[in-house]
Amino acid sequence: MSTVLPALAFKKKDLQGDDSDKGELSPTISVATLGAPLDLEPRQPFWRRPKRELDSIATQPSVFDDPSTLEVYRPPPVYENVHRFDPDARWTWREEYAIVRKIDWRVMVWAFIMFFSLDLDRSNISQANTDNFLQDLGMTTDDFNLGNSLFRLCFLLAELPSQLISKRVGPDVWIPSQMVLWSLVSGAQYWLSGRASFLATRCLLGFMQGGFIPDVILYLSYFYTKTELPIRLAWFWVSNYMATLIGAFFATGILQLRTVTGRAGWRYLFLLEGVLTLVVGLISFFMMPPSPTQTKAWYRPNGWFNEREETIIVNRVLRDDPSKSDMHNRQGLTPKMIWNVLKDWRMWPLYVLGMTHMIPVTPPQTYLTLSLRNLGFDTIQSNLLTVPSTVLGIITLLIACYLSEIWNSRTGATIILQFWALPLLIALYTFNSHTSQWVYFTVVTLITGYPYVHPVQVAWASTNSNSVGTRTVSASIYNMFVQAGTIISSYIYRADDAPLYKRGNRALIGITVMNIAIYVFTYFFYREINRRRDRIWKSWTPEEQQKYLDTTTDKGSEKINFRFVY
Repeated sequence: MSTVLPALAFKKKDLQGDDSDKGELSPTISVATLGAPLDLEPRQPFWRRPKRELDSIATQPSVFDDPSTLEVYRPPPVYENVHRFDPDARWTWREEYAIVRKIDWRVMVWAFIMFFSLDLDRSNISQANTDNFLQDLGMTTDDFNLGNSLFRLCFLLAELPSQLISKRVGPDVWIPSQMVLWSLVSGAQYWLSGRASFLATRCLLGFMQGGFIPDVILYLSYFYTKTELPIRLAWFWVSNYMATLIGAFFATGILQLRTVTGRAGWRYLFLLEGVLTLVVGLISFFMMPPSPTQTKAWYRPNGWFNEREETIIVNRVLRDDPSKSDMHNRQGLTPKMIWNVLKDWRMWPLYVLGMTHMIPVTPPQTYLTLSLRNLGFDTIQSNLLTVPSTVLGIITLLIACYLSEIWNSRTGATIILQFWALPLLIALYTFNSHTSQWVYFTVVTLITGYPYVHPVQVAWASTNSNSVGTRTVSASIYNMFVQAGTIISSYIYRADDAPLYKRGNRALIGITVMNIAIYVFTYFFYREINRRRDRIWKSWTPEEQQKYLDTTTDKGSEKINFRFVY
C-alpha cells in the first residue's frame, strides 16, 4: 500500500493501548512519549479487526508525530478543516467505527442514490431497444453505435472541465447542478423524432453527465481513508447494477403503455426516469455539506457531527494521507498544475488500463438486449433475461473489491476480469447459427456478469496521485481514457458482422490477451519504482532524509518517500 514514510512514529504499545484505558476515551499522548522509527503497516479493515481491540488506540502513526516533519506537512491556514487539526488527538477504534458508520449513512447512502439516478438515465437506452426504439425512429444499429460514441465522446470531453468547475465551486454545489441539467435533457427524450434528435440528446447527456463520477469520488475522499474507499466505491458501483436491475422491472411495466396510449412505451420511460433524477438532484443540494466540519446550515442547525467527531474525522483522514489538506475545497487548479499531472509518466500505465480493461466485455453487454431480441425473445422476456447477469455482476463486483483488500493487491484483484472473459469469449467465437439460444444466453450472461473491477482501479489511480490537485486531474484523465475505451468498444461489433460477430469476438480475444500483458507490466513497473526509492531512502542518514523533506521541490507522487500501490 502506498504511504509517506515518516522519520518518527508510534511505539507499538501506544497503538495497542493498555487495559487501564478500556471503556474510556483514549487519552492524549504527548509527542515526547513517542519512540523509535517504525515502518507503517496497512491498517486492517474494520471487518478484519478483533472486537477485543475496540477500546485500544486507533490513531494511525503518521508524519505528524515527529516535530520536524509535523511542520513540513502541517495543513495550511486556508484548509477548510484546519481548525479541527490536532497532531496530539487520539481516539479508540470504538469511536472511529461509530463515526464511520455515521458517515456511511449520511454520505455514502446518498452518493449511492445519486449514482443510481445517473445509471438509470444511462441504461434506459438499452431497455428502450427492446421496444422497437430503432425502428420507431427509422435508425439502424450503426446509428445506435454512432449515438453511443457521441455520448461517450462528449462525456470524455466534459470530464476535465467538469472537474475544474467542481474544484472551484465545490462538488457539493456542482454535482446537484449537473443532475438537474441532465435530468431535463433525459426527460426531453420523450419528444425524440428521428436520427438527428437522437444524436443531439446523446451529445447533451454526455456533456451534462461527464465528470460526475470523479466529482463524487473526490467528495467521498474528504470523509474516507485510502483503505476504506475501495470498498465504498464497490458499493457505490453496485448502484450501477441496481439501476439495471430495477430499471429492467420498471421498464417491463412502463413499456406496455404502448398498447394503452398508442404512443411508444420508451417515450414514457425516458420522461419518468428524467423526472425521478430531477427530484434526486434538487434534494442533493441539501444532502451534500461542503466538508466534515461544514455540515451546519439553516435547514440543519445542529449539523451532522459534534466537535469531537469532527476532530476524529479530520485527523484520521489527514494521518492516512497528509496531502488531502494541500488545497481548499473551493480552490481552483492552475494550467501549470494540470500540465504537471498530464506529464507524470508514472500514472500512464493506469490510464492505459483504464482505456483497455473493459473492452473485452463491453460489446456483449451493450448488445445484450438486442441479441436476446434476435434470438426470438419478446420485449418482456428480453428485459427480464438481463436480471441473472446483473445479479451475478453485483456478486463478482463485491468479491473482486474485497479481494483487493484481503490480498492488499490491486493488480491481483483487477486482472481477474481478463481471466474471466477470455475462455467465455473463446466459447462465444465458436458458436454458429445452429447453437441453442439457451447456450448462447448462458455464455453471454456469464460474460456480462463479469467482475467489475473499475472501482478498484479508480481507487488505485486516486491513491497513486498523492495530492488533491493531482487526484482531481488524474481522476478526470483516467475517466477520459475509460470513455475512450467505450468509444473503441462501440465499433467492434458492426452490422456487417451480425448476428454472430465472429470478427468482433476475434478482436476481443486479442485485446484480452494484451490486457493480461499490460497488467503484468504494471505490477513490475510500480514494484521496481518502489524498490529503487527504498534503496535511495534507506541509504540516506536521518539528517539527509530530513533535509530532503525540508528542501525538496518534488510534489505528490514524485517524492522519494512516497510508495505506489500495485
